[in-house]
Amino acid sequence: MIQKQKKLFALMAGSLGVVFGDIGTSPLYALKVIFGLSHTGVDDAAVVYGLISVLLWTVTLIVSIKYIGYVMRADNEGEGGIMALVALISSSKVRHKALLIALGLVGVTLFYGDSVVTPAISVLSAVEGLNVVAPEMKHLIIPITLIFLLLLFSVQRLGTGVIGKFFGPIMFAWFATIAAGGAWRISQNPDVLQALSPLTAMTFIGNHPMVAFLSMGAVVLAVTGAEALYADMGHFGRKPIARTWFVVVFPALALCYLGQGALIVSDPSTISNPFFLLFPEQLRLPVIILATAAALIASQSVISGAFSLTRQAIQLNFLPRMLVKQTSAKYIGQIFLPFVNGLLFVLIAIVVIIFGSSANLAGAYGVAVSGTLAVDSILFIATMYYFWHKPKASVFLYASIFLTLEFILIAANAPKIINGGWLPLGFALIILLVMYIWTVGHRTAAKERRRLELPLRQFITDIQSKSKVELMRLPGQAVYIGHHVGLTPTALRTAVEELHELHEKVVIVYVQTSTAAHVPIDERAVFDELGYADGVSQVTITYGFHDSPNIPKTLDTIRGISPELDFDPFKAVYFISLSRIIASNRRGMPGWQKRLYVTMSRNALSSSDYYRLPVGDTIEMRTLIKI
Repeated sequence: MIQKQKKLFALMAGSLGVVFGDIGTSPLYALKVIFGLSHTGVDDAAVVYGLISVLLWTVTLIVSIKYIGYVMRADNEGEGGIMALVALISSSKVRHKALLIALGLVGVTLFYGDSVVTPAISVLSAVEGLNVVAPEMKHLIIPITLIFLLLLFSVQRLGTGVIGKFFGPIMFAWFATIAAGGAWRISQNPDVLQALSPLTAMTFIGNHPMVAFLSMGAVVLAVTGAEALYADMGHFGRKPIARTWFVVVFPALALCYLGQGALIVSDPSTISNPFFLLFPEQLRLPVIILATAAALIASQSVISGAFSLTRQAIQLNFLPRMLVKQTSAKYIGQIFLPFVNGLLFVLIAIVVIIFGSSANLAGAYGVAVSGTLAVDSILFIATMYYFWHKPKASVFLYASIFLTLEFILIAANAPKIINGGWLPLGFALIILLVMYIWTVGHRTAAKERRRLELPLRQFITDIQSKSKVELMRLPGQAVYIGHHVGLTPTALRTAVEELHELHEKVVIVYVQTSTAAHVPIDERAVFDELGYADGVSQVTITYGFHDSPNIPKTLDTIRGISPELDFDPFKAVYFISLSRIIASNRRGMPGWQKRLYVTMSRNALSSSDYYRLPVGDTIEMRTLIKI
């Protein structure tokens, strides 16, 4: 029991440093932007309390009730995020399946768009605290921001487990600090506590409907990172994330927002930077340093979420294969993708340089977030109805509350599109286009590859008919990696028909990806000796979309299934069929899409590296595929 509690505490501490950075640093800029968008003064205490009440209850509904209470229960073998829901839906027969999958991919790409804007605005807003204590250093804000971002992306290779242990104490200090600052200001003006009542929010909305609507364009800033809680669930689990939210994060955020409200009512001029002015003058510099560290950590939640979503998309064939490094032997969800890490840093650096300030970026922030929230709700509604078979009344109640709220957020953020909101939408559109071209191109290439591959049983019959002169049998064990179950790998055809040789023992391995997040090791392999005594057999290995494929390691774990598999897979010779894709004049995909697919396929991680095949004992045979 004690060991279990220690493990839970360690995961809570890790999640504090990885998952909650984004939503935890929203107080840096949220209220300042809210009062700017609502176009209202801050000399009316009822308006201030009403806006803060709307913010707090939006956070309660979306994070505490929607995500923690409902959506995070819709995991796929412990994995969360939009892609996990997409996989769940794609594995079943449901109405409007294609539409739901397409909608899910839109949500994934919106998350990627948000992954670029979040680190930029978080770190910029923290470093801009220098304007409060040292205005003469204003020209150094962008260089300092870029240096901090470079340091953040440099440590990603250590893995979220290590990063979480280091970042966890910093974020705990951050939440303790903002809670203390908020509580101090609340003690000076306890009237602000009336914002905790939902009646305050409803009264404000009734008296100032247009002001409330306009403010929703910025209230969404207080819930940025909610999707990251779900996407990062595979790194730490639902229970540690939920407990950390209710015990540490939410109370600290509520105190901080209430404290800022109390400060603004007492001194309306503090609206210029209510967060840093929350603290006594002598503490502001240390708070700026802590805020910068917290803002860097805020970027971690979306970076980790981007890693998780990318691996899921690769396994489900929505994106080209990339190098995925496992950073933890205990937790399979803790990974590092060098290409995604480098690309994110370059894009974020460009955004920081172009926009130059958090105020300029505020227009770009919130558009992608509100869209992602709505997509999550729609897919969760489909999960409730089709998989959990919840009563229609329950489904309708959920939809009427959360979809209504999220569509209001979308409508309130729509005007931002021309003021910077086009940026995350543009990134999302590009990634969606890449996913579409890769998916269509992959299917087209697979169709052409099937045409070149003979039925396996027919091919073995042909082998039996060959004499010893026509076919030399080599000593040892060979493993051929096939593309389609029941069809002959082109590498095997080449060995027999052109080289006229074949090893005495041959195992053909087919790899499939399940729509489940994980497939237990003892359920991964299905063996078939093909009914022949020529030393040729086949095994189909199925991985979950969040498993890390490693064919030699898997073969080593299933050696007991059959005598045909009782060999040392680390000493066998591996043959893999590589496809060289070229664009042709055939009808189908437009020419520019074919050329883009060819470029992606040639730069994708090779199958031998992806499947962790031994470098010195792997022979690659190329086949020309025209699309």
